[in-house]
Amino acid sequence: LSLALGIGGLVVLSSDFGISSSVARFVAEHRDDHARVAAVMADGLRLKFIGSATVTALLCALAGPIASGYGIPALIWPIRGIAIALFGLSMMQLGSVFAAQARVHLQLRTSLIESATETIATVSLVLVGGGVTGAAFGRAIGYLVGGALTIFLLARLLGTEIVPRSFRPGGETRRIAAYAGNLVVIEGAYTAFSQLDLLVIGAYLSTNAVGIFGAPLRLITFLAYPGAAVAAGVAPRLARSSSKAPDVSPFLAALRVLLIVQAIATAFVLGWSPLLVKILGGDYGESAAVLRGLAPFVFLSGFGPLVSLVANYLGEARRRVPVAIVTVIVNLTLDLLLVPKIGVIGACVGTDVAYALYAPAHLFICQRALQIDLRPAARTFVRTTLAGTAATGMLLLVGYSLANVWQIPLGAFAAVVAFAAVLWITGELTVSEARSALASLPVARRLLGTASTGSH
Repeated sequence: LSLALGIGGLVVLSSDFGISSSVARFVAEHRDDHARVAAVMADGLRLKFIGSATVTALLCALAGPIASGYGIPALIWPIRGIAIALFGLSMMQLGSVFAAQARVHLQLRTSLIESATETIATVSLVLVGGGVTGAAFGRAIGYLVGGALTIFLLARLLGTEIVPRSFRPGGETRRIAAYAGNLVVIEGAYTAFSQLDLLVIGAYLSTNAVGIFGAPLRLITFLAYPGAAVAAGVAPRLARSSSKAPDVSPFLAALRVLLIVQAIATAFVLGWSPLLVKILGGDYGESAAVLRGLAPFVFLSGFGPLVSLVANYLGEARRRVPVAIVTVIVNLTLDLLLVPKIGVIGACVGTDVAYALYAPAHLFICQRALQIDLRPAARTFVRTTLAGTAATGMLLLVGYSLANVWQIPLGAFAAVVAFAAVLWITGELTVSEARSALASLPVARRLLGTASTGSH
């Protein structure tokens, strides 16, 4: 099953070809023009269907030769199941249009239903004796349901005109395909960037070293969720429109918030990396050094998704292409030079340096396109760095011990207090802002409400 999934992962980019992100960009630009949105969606759906169906058919047809090449005849039908799943996944990727229309809750609904359907179908097929093939087709059923639901909800939201009536290209096809061409290069480069370290480590070191480096990446992916979530909510608002200029205030506010959030997350990575890797279970003790080594990447991955997605919606994908390619080249060069000499830490250096070019370069692209003043963001960066340093020092001072569990909440509390104190002293965070942030939390609202009722 893992092999079939890996093969499917190699062709997932070609099944989308950047069309989903391209369609979302043009839908956001013309959100006030229903006829134009419908035309973009119809042409986008047509391209998606033709491209995805072609990739699925080719992979199904090549399943036999691929299985023979691996010497595993039983691999044929799992590959075909994954190929069908790719078609459904490709349709689901058009859910990015929900974010462009400020209807993210619909995308959440399709994801939840897809996950539930895939789980039920996979378990049922495996239990009746389907084995690996059953698991692959369970995945296919889930994604087909998710894809169909995505199209249904899009048609319900935007009108049935979005469903193409023929295979003849429409007036928006060339624009969508041209922009998608830039995006697929970028996505391909970023996919290579995310896999290069593991490939080089595997080539020069060992599979055990691959596991030591790969384990912390699971935690880092989780730590990047806030940035990805904020990006999905803010980026579509920056799309250019003929009726009004982009509103940059949400972008600047999001950039500031992510710098603060990621600074405290990085502090915990630096201060408590041995404790964090214990969450992974197993023998990952050596991964603590890797996690610390990737701390700059953790910090930058907070606002990296924001600036890259904003650049997409601003129509700056062409400017992103050389940045993405240079990022891959830098990462590969440093990996090849350092991994043979200093091991997995060399891969950390390659990733940190490459992403230290990638994220700021995208911020510069956004700055030029929006003509914004980044000096406030620079001040926030300096202040959050000082606050993060104080929090890290407090974590190292208090330490942690699974034997003395009280040290963990004490250290976390001390780190957060130190972080907030430095932000307050430097003027980055005011008392009223802190109170507003606390009041936005459901638990805090209930506590404040109870206190208010008691005082009266």
